[in-house]
Amino acid sequence: MSAQLIIHAPAGALTSSAPAKRAARRLRDLGYAVSLDPSVGRRQQRFAGTDEERLATLHRVAQAAPSVAMAARGGYGMTRLLDRLDWALLARSVEQGTRWVGYSDLTALQCGLLAHQGCPSWHGPMAAEDFGRSTYDDDDHREQNETTVACFQEAMDGSLEAVGFRTESGFDGLGCRGTLWGGNLTMVCSLLGTPHWPQVRKGILFLEDVGEHPYRVERMLLQLLQAGVLGRQKAVLLGKFSDWKPSPLDRGYTLSSAVGHLRQHLDIPVLTGFPFGHTPLKVTVPVGVRVDLTVQGRDALVAWDHGHS
Repeated sequence: MSAQLIIHAPAGALTSSAPAKRAARRLRDLGYAVSLDPSVGRRQQRFAGTDEERLATLHRVAQAAPSVAMAARGGYGMTRLLDRLDWALLARSVEQGTRWVGYSDLTALQCGLLAHQGCPSWHGPMAAEDFGRSTYDDDDHREQNETTVACFQEAMDGSLEAVGFRTESGFDGLGCRGTLWGGNLTMVCSLLGTPHWPQVRKGILFLEDVGEHPYRVERMLLQLLQAGVLGRQKAVLLGKFSDWKPSPLDRGYTLSSAVGHLRQHLDIPVLTGFPFGHTPLKVTVPVGVRVDLTVQGRDALVAWDHGHS
């Protein structure tokens, strides 16, 4: 029996229904029983429906409890819903086997599930961008996307137990264990001080962002540092920080400069190269699950027991 997968739009609106329909076809070809939630076709300003409609979307999908609940896209809108979400209903869907999957704005949902219910979710691809694009710019992007799809499939069928990546030198022999959590840096910072903030100590925090200049990335990282969040973790994993434009004022200041400054003020390891973010290549990893982080040479591995994810 095929795993049921519902594509839903709880945040930003799609400019066209074509990507969602292409995603549905491709996911069906991969063996999923796909259905498109009505929210995929809704548009209210920049949102996939009014707040009430999008709230109903999440509750409707949770009640259906599919094997996979995949967001059509992120954008903006989840933050508006957090105070009114029925977190217990979403938790029951997870107990029934639903894997909530997404990234970017969906970070708010994932952090909320962890904060309110201690429930796991999955940081991974979304329908429109990762399954619904008609073409990619070059062969390298196509190959990266195929890797993304393969990783997603293995995560959903339970066979994926680890993801590996190449990081900078200087971390050989590192080994630690903690709860994997995080996602989009802007969204993580937006939850700080709210009831939807996960109180994770001795965890492994992973972060990425899009369209944010390195000085803004540094500012948000310092906010987490000064709030005491980073110092309570065992490690920080940085993903892709994409689509930002250099400024004439930079004069050699780069993302590496920002990371270097952070490391000067932090006693825990900060690893770069974690393959996730707003790029064609992204791994699918469990949020809110205890993982082991190990490094040999420059080869890093994040591993978990899929029976507990």
